[in-house]
Amino acid sequence: MNKLNVIITGATGMVGEGVLYECLQRSEIEKILVITRQPSGYTHPKLTEIIHKDFFDISSLSNRLTGYNACYFCLGVTSMGKKEPEYTKLTYTLTLNFATILSKLYPDMTFCYISGAGTDTSEKGKTMWARVKGKTENDLQKLPFKKVYNFRPGGIEPFLPLKPTHTYYKMYKYVKWIISAMKVIAPNYVITLKDLAAAMINASLMGYSKPVLEMKDMKILANDNAVK
Repeated sequence: MNKLNVIITGATGMVGEGVLYECLQRSEIEKILVITRQPSGYTHPKLTEIIHKDFFDISSLSNRLTGYNACYFCLGVTSMGKKEPEYTKLTYTLTLNFATILSKLYPDMTFCYISGAGTDTSEKGKTMWARVKGKTENDLQKLPFKKVYNFRPGGIEPFLPLKPTHTYYKMYKYVKWIISAMKVIAPNYVITLKDLAAAMINASLMGYSKPVLEMKDMKILANDNAVK
């Protein structure tokens, strides 16, 4: 695949914004559609934005999704303060509803999902969020997409031009020392947002041998000369 037309969700969050920014820089990406609840703050000749409040149902957008061959699903919420039913609805149900509609419309699409390090695909572990993410990964794999890739980042180091008003940007100044220490003590558990975004794009362009990408896989794919 030499050219991509991509759909991005979660562009007002840290990962989604990083992916959007990288997509705008890459010549292989010809067209970008951001589906968002609020404006992303970006404008560009190859960028189109749809403001859509109900991500549980995108059926009304079907006629506006024509011609896209990759989706970067970066929409997500923290499990902190949430019971399992609420977290399941906002993580599993929302993602699967969105992806199911896309897979029926465009089975030749590559779907890239931001999951998390420690995700439990047995769905039986003690950690609630890991079970829910695991079920999400498992059921995405069952959809009739061309390819589904589940990305499991751990610590993520952001980069400018992440907006200073962004919640994660504000938090980062307090946890920056932790990320810096992890880069020295446990470098395999940290990835830059730039490399994560590049890995997602390159997976769509070149493919990869595994449907689940851990940190070392993402770092391999972040290299433009990565081997499948």
